[in-house]
Amino acid sequence: MGSDPLSRAIVIERKSVGLAFLLAVVFGPLGMLYTTVAGAIVMLIVTAVVGALTAGVGLLVTWPACVLWACVSAARSQRRMVVAM
Repeated sequence: MGSDPLSRAIVIERKSVGLAFLLAVVFGPLGMLYTTVAGAIVMLIVTAVVGALTAGVGLLVTWPACVLWACVSAARSQRRMVVAM
């Protein structure tokens, strides 16, 4: 039995920008796990270091950066093209 290459499809789950925004606003770097695992790990480390060195004041910069990164990542997932092979 041969498989017809035209019957295959790659399904990519698209991420909601609104949900990404909400999760990042509420949970910060942990909320980024919805859109980008690697980015969430990077921002968890950066946020922990900056927060410790600035007694939490640096979170005024890192938290909005997490929100922006999550929204951009979700928007990029909306634009990805699905190619059947």
